[in-house]
Amino acid sequence: MTQDLILANASLVLPQETVTGSIVVRGGKIAGMDSGAAVPAGAVDCAGDFVAPGLIELHTDNLERHIHPRPRVDWPHQAAILAHDAELAGAGITTVFDAIRVGSIVSDPNRKYGRYARAIASEILSMRASGGLRISHHLHLRAETCSETLIEELAEFGPEDRIGIVSLMDHTPGQRQFTDLKKYEGYVRGKYSMEAEEFARHVAFLLDLRASLGDRHEAAAVAAARRYGAVLASHDDTTAGQVAVSAHHGVRLAEFPTTVAAARANHGHRIANIMGGPNLVRGGSHSGNVAAIDLAEAGLLDIISSDYVPASLLLAAVQLGQHWGDMARGLHTVTAAPARYTGLEDRGQLDIGKSADLIRFWLTEGVPALRAVWSKGARVA
Repeated sequence: MTQDLILANASLVLPQETVTGSIVVRGGKIAGMDSGAAVPAGAVDCAGDFVAPGLIELHTDNLERHIHPRPRVDWPHQAAILAHDAELAGAGITTVFDAIRVGSIVSDPNRKYGRYARAIASEILSMRASGGLRISHHLHLRAETCSETLIEELAEFGPEDRIGIVSLMDHTPGQRQFTDLKKYEGYVRGKYSMEAEEFARHVAFLLDLRASLGDRHEAAAVAAARRYGAVLASHDDTTAGQVAVSAHHGVRLAEFPTTVAAARANHGHRIANIMGGPNLVRGGSHSGNVAAIDLAEAGLLDIISSDYVPASLLLAAVQLGQHWGDMARGLHTVTAAPARYTGLEDRGQLDIGKSADLIRFWLTEGVPALRAVWSKGARVA
């Protein structure tokens, strides 16, 4: 018989407050909770460390970084998935929606990228079914409307894949994330070592592609999300008009709105705003868009995503807790809030009967340092 895990004398991060108490784990679930600093026989004395729900990540580019660690380098997929899984566990993330691009470009001589979504999704699902992963993995399809193959790639998925999120991505230059073409030029030419003429041809190709296929691709992605039973997300909304279109489509999550106006419009339509952990930790957007802390101060920030730095998720949530003077409120943005908006009712908060996805951490000079991570009661980091 498996012995109960008891974490005692801990600062328990509850949905509305942080209290000193203990938590009992049995059979992969939270079986009991109590208040006070007592340490029963056989319990782990947490000595005042924080114990919080495991973090829930809705949008991360981290898997793609492991698959393509360098331009034109394709790493073995199973090894990349395992490395990604271990890195997230080590960052306190116990549930992840792996962001996978659907929609490829095969005709642009300046920047081609092929399809990979169906293959990598099948590998994730297989490894999940075999019990080979440390944490809980779900699928997030990033539908690139400015692409050539989106409709064909969406058709490769169905309700049986249990896709959690479909996000509408439009990276056409000159709008949304890259309203400033100069910033876009600096980003693309620097990343891909493009000459000026190559960049100009690349931009012209994308603008033509968006004009000819963008609306049809957007409609196809919205229809696919309904077919899958997935939550629909927008991406990089900039104006209230764009938000109105998102609301018409049935969007529930807004990833990285670029302006205060868009974030406020999202709340008007009961759409949750997601901002990046790196934006909050760095104090601003690397693209020159609205700072996450500005949305937090305006009461417009609902969920934090690690985006491209997994370790930023806990750090950003703690920094928010310190900024607000309320650690429970800060951790809510990476636990209960993402669970609520994706329909994960069995996790995201410390409560009897919930999944024992837990993290234990302490603060060193204001920075969270993880001591342990459990997924369904099993120690994973």
